[in-house]
Amino acid sequence: MATIITKDGTHIFYKDWGPKDGQPIIFSHGWPLSADAWDAQMVFFADHGFRTIAHDRRSHGRSDQVWYGNTMDQYADDLAELIEQLDLRDIVLVGHSTGGGEVTRYVGRHGTDRVAKIALIGAVPPLMLKTEANPGGLSIDAFDGIRKGTYDNRSQFFRDLTLPFYGYNRTGSTISEGIREEFWRQGMMGGLKGQLDSIRAFSESDFHQDLKAFDKPTLVLHGDDDQIVPIGAAALSTVKIVRHAVLRIYEGADHGLTQTHQDRFNADLFDFIIA
Repeated sequence: MATIITKDGTHIFYKDWGPKDGQPIIFSHGWPLSADAWDAQMVFFADHGFRTIAHDRRSHGRSDQVWYGNTMDQYADDLAELIEQLDLRDIVLVGHSTGGGEVTRYVGRHGTDRVAKIALIGAVPPLMLKTEANPGGLSIDAFDGIRKGTYDNRSQFFRDLTLPFYGYNRTGSTISEGIREEFWRQGMMGGLKGQLDSIRAFSESDFHQDLKAFDKPTLVLHGDDDQIVPIGAAALSTVKIVRHAVLRIYEGADHGLTQTHQDRFNADLFDFIIA
């Protein structure tokens, strides 16, 4: 297992596939998953000559389960340490859901000197929580429900969450029990404390100032039937801040579109990267 050790002593697991001299793509996963969520993308892009890297966020997957530091700032700093310890440059940063927040906060805290392009996929910025200034967000009650479901019966909650996550609760959808089981497996690898903390991190972090620091080509890609991260408060708001961003909307697509629309997504991300 490949790991880095952060400044606070946390072991962060990562995968590093493809030619080491290829342009690096770093994939940041969503909650409550792990680097394994990106396996198909890592193989696809490694086969096309890219160096593909994905890490397990602290308290997720195979990384250390820590009591402290499960915050968006620390996630971004962990990503920075991974980049610096591997001495990566000319990077394409790709973040899905919470991973999109991690990537965005990285840019806000560490800049874009090592970055070539950015892709935000079903991502949580600029702010998920409904506030007076963000009326299109979700009520705190929704996130309290996620917290309670995760705390009370995490195993069953994760199984149930796959239905709206992949749009399997929609009429006419084709359900993959394998995808559902894989989501559950990855979720159950993480630590309960860190996953509970992460709910606050992805729902209450305000990324408006971080997005203003974006000065590299940016792709914002979202499904318009995303039941987890509604497009209005997310992608449609992000492109009002990152005005040079390319917005791509998948009509009828769900939150887990990197899997449910895998071939289309891989092709669109490839076209963005090589353009």
